Amino acid sequence: MTPINTNKALSELNSFASIRVIRGQTWLAGILILSLCPNAFAQTDFSTFWKKFRSAVIAGNKATVAEMTKFPVSMPYLQKAVKNKADFLRRYNEIFKGEANAAQCFASAKPRKESARRYEIYCPFKETPDDRENAPIRFEFELTKSGWKFAGLDNINE
Repeated sequence: MTPINTNKALSELNSFASIRVIRGQTWLAGILILSLCPNAFAQTDFSTFWKKFRSAVIAGNKATVAEMTKFPVSMPYLQKAVKNKADFLRRYNEIFKGEANAAQCFASAKPRKESARRYEIYCPFKETPDDRENAPIRFEFELTKSGWKFAGLDNINE
């Protein structure tokens, strides 16, 4: 039978205790950081994104809408994609006041979840704004590395 080296055993026990304390402190620090930074959760929360995006479109705040957009923006058949922010600002009315009146539609539209990374809003033609049965104008939203973004416009009838 070999004698137990008490100094070695105490040293190992102290090391184990130190590791547990450090892990606990790291976990606590992480929780504190997340609680102090609510935007860390908002990046993946579509409803938060949608409220801000919808309000910006209704208010006609082109700069905010552009910041919430992924480029290039896909467009309906036979229309060129919107390449960048400058192109977006130039074509804003075409996108949001073209075939559909997005501001009017977004006031009551309900987002449709297509997948964990995609939502869509369907709007009627601006000439028939109350015809929700015929709402072929689709606004597409995608979850990107930097959060939710407006990604495309389509006319599902074309």
